[in-house]
Amino acid sequence: MRLQSPWIPRLAEVEASVAERLVLALADDIIEGRLKGGDRLPAHRDLAWQLQIGLGTVTKAYAALERRGLVRSIKGRGMFVAICQAHEDRQIDLSSNVPPAMLTAGLLARTLTGIARKIDTDHLNLYSPPAGHLEHRRLLARWLEMLGIVVKPSHLALTSNARQAISLAFDIACGPEGVILTERITYPGAIALARRKGYRMRGVEIDAQGMLPQALADALDGFASSADKVVYLTPTLHNPTTATMGTARRQAIVDVCRRSGAWIIEDGVYALGPPLEPALVTLAPERVLHVNGLSKSIGPGLRIGMLTLPDGMNAAAQAILQDVPMTPSPLSCAVVEEWLSSGVIASIPQDLRHEARRRADLAASLFGAAGLVWHPDAFHVWLPMPRDAADRFATAAAAIGIKVTAPESVMVDHTDQAAGIRLCLGGPTFEDLTQGLMLLTKLECSNHSVQTLYPG
Repeated sequence: MRLQSPWIPRLAEVEASVAERLVLALADDIIEGRLKGGDRLPAHRDLAWQLQIGLGTVTKAYAALERRGLVRSIKGRGMFVAICQAHEDRQIDLSSNVPPAMLTAGLLARTLTGIARKIDTDHLNLYSPPAGHLEHRRLLARWLEMLGIVVKPSHLALTSNARQAISLAFDIACGPEGVILTERITYPGAIALARRKGYRMRGVEIDAQGMLPQALADALDGFASSADKVVYLTPTLHNPTTATMGTARRQAIVDVCRRSGAWIIEDGVYALGPPLEPALVTLAPERVLHVNGLSKSIGPGLRIGMLTLPDGMNAAAQAILQDVPMTPSPLSCAVVEEWLSSGVIASIPQDLRHEARRRADLAASLFGAAGLVWHPDAFHVWLPMPRDAADRFATAAAAIGIKVTAPESVMVDHTDQAAGIRLCLGGPTFEDLTQGLMLLTKLECSNHSVQTLYPG
């Protein structure tokens, strides 16, 4: 006698095809541990009857889940959950800005089996060219096209991660007398890089859409005529504030930089699929160095960074990369090639977007809309508050076993009194995230209103 399935059939409440809604519902319950490894799933016909959907729809959904390694079919017995969840007591880490785990051992095993028959052994036997193998640059150019960015492979430099791509962009665009202008609250990795390399960094005022064009223009007017002018910014799902620029704002930023002769370094790593607004590199390809990577949109372990180069910058990039090689692992590139050809890589951002919305909705419901800055596609939220209050909040969170981003790490100017707390939602399980956020809502954190982030 066959065991009954413990799963209560449902469809995810999202705008998608019926098959996609079934995939998302099952994936949620498997990844969050509501279904355990070895649990039986309903038989195809039973599930179709219970949900009043077509048998072919169930078959399609189960096949998609099996490709991702979440379920496995056992001949003559049925379909079973393929992963086990390991829950243990640990500190809840809301400081690491990573997406939820969407890749499984089963998917990885099938991928490695596939690439073993295809990978070019020369990629492992010989040193890579400075900017990466041409076929790998062609491959990643295809990935960028999925994001609405068209670049010639010859104008693409590959690195082992997006932070290396930012580092390379800083070295290319910013000379010894240069200053990097950025949002006054920005990505802590970029701040740390600039300080380590000895580049001066200045903060520019922001509002709900990010960097203010007039504030940028005023800052650029203060440059010495001989200084290199570099603007680093994140126009889509800004880290840490989640601000996203509209088209008019993006064009205004580009216009300011064109008039002043400033280079733009655009950080585009947080976009989950083609954004509604054009990337800056599409508005000013002659002036923008676009940074991208796969760790935020696919998985943290897939360490590949990309930097698009305007005309005339290839030689400078080649010279730097010749001295300090940064090329990604050929195995990582082979994984991406396998997933592109199989269609796996196209489905992951969609699943991540669904999970981002679920987690952001949770944070918004617990903290309330008045004090929280958030975006449904972002895996982090921002609690703006004065610097002293932010420091007290971080200390109090640590005391109850919750790690949050240190307030000073996102601040260009450490004397700035308008600060806040970044809460990263992607790393913990949904259960741990819920517990952590509920504990944080009980902390005393006065004066954390949106107005403190956008003065004036």
